[in-house]
Amino acid sequence: MTELPLDALPLARRRPRAVAIVIAVLVSGTVAVASVTSASAAPPGVPSKATAQSQLNTLTVAAQGSTSGYSRDLFPHWITISGSCNTREQVLKRDGTSVVVDSACAATSGRWYSPYDGATWTAASDVDIDHVIPLAEAWRSGANSWTTSRRQSFANDLTRPQLIAVTDNVNQSKGDQDPSTWQPPLSSYRCTYSKMWITVKYSWGLTLQSSEKSALQSMLNTCSS
Repeated sequence: MTELPLDALPLARRRPRAVAIVIAVLVSGTVAVASVTSASAAPPGVPSKATAQSQLNTLTVAAQGSTSGYSRDLFPHWITISGSCNTREQVLKRDGTSVVVDSACAATSGRWYSPYDGATWTAASDVDIDHVIPLAEAWRSGANSWTTSRRQSFANDLTRPQLIAVTDNVNQSKGDQDPSTWQPPLSSYRCTYSKMWITVKYSWGLTLQSSEKSALQSMLNTCSS
């Protein structure tokens, strides 16, 4: 995410996924839909180290902008993606294992591994959908000049590695910080996190600060590929 409460198109290369098996089960007059997938350690579109390095080298370094005028309402989310499923529900299904949803697409059971801290959860209420580039951070990095439609696309971006299911408390501790002041507690994930952060900023034409760039470079240096 994001910011304290909970912060999240050009098309990118999609990562192959396990084929979802959807089963309709009649239970006490209600329909439950079971989506059986493998939990993923990262959302789609995470680049290689070489690609991330090239993107980082071309990002514009600029002083951080102001949060003046910022509101989460200027980044409408979550929006309906398919049927009754909104963006949050889509990410919960994508990132979870053996996720079962009801007819309204709300997750009723499943298992979610949070790569930020290595914790596993069995209740969707313990999981937040993090905007890898927090909405306020995006605002300070150039999104303040975007149209509301473009900000909506950014906040619900399922093509880039901008949305990921993680432990709610960890997401809230991140707030709207950039990597110069916050990095995933699980150090082994910082390589992937840096690649996600870099490619999202690159794809959306956002700027970064020099301290942010230095932190990202240090994280990227830990990557083997």
